[in-house]
Amino acid sequence: MIAPRAWLPTPVLSLLLLLVWLLLVRSFAFGQIVLGGALAILIPLLTHRFWDARPRIGKPLKLLRFVLRVLGDIVIANFEVAYLIANPWRKVKPHFIEYPLMLEERFTITLLASTISLTPGTVSANLRMDGKSLLIHALDVDDEDALIAQIRERYERPLKEIYEC
Repeated sequence: MIAPRAWLPTPVLSLLLLLVWLLLVRSFAFGQIVLGGALAILIPLLTHRFWDARPRIGKPLKLLRFVLRVLGDIVIANFEVAYLIANPWRKVKPHFIEYPLMLEERFTITLLASTISLTPGTVSANLRMDGKSLLIHALDVDDEDALIAQIRERYERPLKEIYEC
């Protein structure tokens, strides 16, 4: 018997692909289900060798706390950016910051860069080729060192604990 992992490397993705196919064709005909099922099996089977290894979550409760913190920071940053836009007499101080990374894994660096970009007022602009620093653009910076410390404590350290422990 063939092991399920050999012919179906990602069952959840396959199910999602089948569902998306059926929604795209807007038909639940038997032929569409068979064609969608074949695509749902073949696409992950042919492409799984190009994917990175799945990350191991060391501390799932810290991940939940991290997600809630990021969501809260997004809401607060939205209000701060709205305040900056609504007050034209306030002088904004945009700045590019070279952020030195403690993270080593590509996945966690990507998560950090995405988290920074999700928060209004900051954007991850570039990752150095050696993977040692991240270029960040911030909309309003009073103290560069304080922003680096804030990102390190609020985002980078928890990601390191969750994924690189």
